[in-house]
Amino acid sequence: MKIFRVVWRTIVYNFSSSALCIFLTALGTAILCLVLLLSSQIDRQVHLNSKQIDLVIGAKGSPLQLILNSIFHVDYPTGNILLDDARKIAQHPLVQLAVPLSMGDNYQGFRILGTDSSFLDLYALQLASGGWGTGDFEAVLGYEVARAKGLAIGDKIVGAHGLVAGNDLHDDHPYTVVGVLAESHSVADRLVLTNLSSVWHMHDHAHVHHGQGHEGDENRHEEEEVHDLLRMDVQGKEITSMLIRYKNPTAVALFPRMVNQTTNMQAASPAIESARLFSIMGIGLDALAILAWVLMLMAAASVFVSLYNGFKNRKYELAVMRSMGAPRVILLKLMLMEGIFITVIGALLGIVLAHAAAFAIAAEGVGDFINAWHFGIEEVVIGLTGLLLGLIAALIPAVKAYSTSISQTLLR
Repeated sequence: MKIFRVVWRTIVYNFSSSALCIFLTALGTAILCLVLLLSSQIDRQVHLNSKQIDLVIGAKGSPLQLILNSIFHVDYPTGNILLDDARKIAQHPLVQLAVPLSMGDNYQGFRILGTDSSFLDLYALQLASGGWGTGDFEAVLGYEVARAKGLAIGDKIVGAHGLVAGNDLHDDHPYTVVGVLAESHSVADRLVLTNLSSVWHMHDHAHVHHGQGHEGDENRHEEEEVHDLLRMDVQGKEITSMLIRYKNPTAVALFPRMVNQTTNMQAASPAIESARLFSIMGIGLDALAILAWVLMLMAAASVFVSLYNGFKNRKYELAVMRSMGAPRVILLKLMLMEGIFITVIGALLGIVLAHAAAFAIAAEGVGDFINAWHFGIEEVVIGLTGLLLGLIAALIPAVKAYSTSISQTLLR
């Protein structure tokens, strides 16, 4: 234990140089850890939320925007499509499952999604309590919604117009909570599900009470729900988009082209658009990773310079320790442990900073994708890397201390 105390006091005594080394190590570690954390968790969430969906049908526009809105619920709709047109697509022989979506309202920042019970089948969601609502203005809450707001079966909630929290409340038509979903670690945890007819009635009601000034905006975000997509009378009704699962792999080559060329709708593939998204993100993440490695190498160089200069300034002190009976190996350990301590402290501080940054990013509205306090193998690898860099940086000063001649040093 004495050797640890000596090393710690040496670091504190030389705080200015030690602090610079710790800062550089922490900064490089934080950036590298954050890059690995974001890329791994976003990749996991993209796979989790889109693995059961082969195609998304929606209004013409950006296919990436359509995917982000309909699957990940982090963007605005490209527009609305006629439910009657969507139903014709759902009846195609190559379609196994078609799930209608309609959005435009929120509950205190959580999106209210009009759909039908096939949404639960598509995502393999389980109900922790209650059941799927069969009546209008009945809601099934995602796990995170119920937990964050302390809601249970029978509670009333009031939606607001728009996809972000606002004051335009539909307080004359509250929803009754009839079910709560089990935790799925997907975007469904942060959704409020209701039937499409509830959304239709809500917006029809909004037109009556808010007048023509809101009509264009309501048309843009209007959502509809169908209890049975293939049988319900939906003349003139609209939805935001529709999620498709194919019956067989043959549809991959034929179905999207058919939709894009023969209808006024667009078909977007989650696999293709997700790959495109990652290619866009990958450039920035790679640049940050390179910067992190440069900073960590600079930190290792700084540790080396600090220890080497410290060795030269403490040669007499080390020689006195030798003359008082300290073996050579103790001097070797002192220098090695000093380098390891500095880089390990920096690495641990960097990991904490990375998770704090991830928490701040998640708080900006992408909490569905990032679990800021998830610790994985990345942190272990980065910590071991920091230890190795500290060991390498301290190696030459440690060998110098080990081989220092007592007599020559004391005679100078």
